[in-house]
Amino acid sequence: MKIRRLTAGDIDALYRVYSDPEGCRWVGDGSPITMDQCERWVAVTQNNYEQRGYGMFAVELIENNPSVDQSIDRVVGFCGLVHPGGQEVAELKYALDRSLWGQGLGAELAGAMLSYALDGVGCDRVIATIAPQNTASIRIVERIGMNRTEPRQEDDGSMTEVYEITSSD
Repeated sequence: MKIRRLTAGDIDALYRVYSDPEGCRWVGDGSPITMDQCERWVAVTQNNYEQRGYGMFAVELIENNPSVDQSIDRVVGFCGLVHPGGQEVAELKYALDRSLWGQGLGAELAGAMLSYALDGVGCDRVIATIAPQNTASIRIVERIGMNRTEPRQEDDGSMTEVYEITSSD
């Protein structure tokens, strides 16, 4: 796998991953994303690169194609560090094409992004917010060493699990 900055050319892949109703049920309000929202997301991410030096990144799966003696890169997901609503602390986010779930790739990506946050860009603290029913993501963040803190009540009254790690952990 390879992680790289998002470009306008990633809009179709972003839409494919985040418009899958099953794949996005734990993202935001659980509604599939629209193409317009994908375009805005890429623009916001480009701004985050300029302002913070990081944001969301495209995840490419590198496949060897022996019939043409080359490798093919295809976008299969996204991961990164965001600051939703201007939140001060960086928040870890990740999503993979549903066809790749259950293969350990989520933990691999989340772990790499966490290392990048703490060692690469110098974040002192990183959080992950997860719906209590999303047991797969809870297992991932626990596996990469994040610790559960106090849950957070959202504006709609629902509760969100909050996990964190600090540079001293």
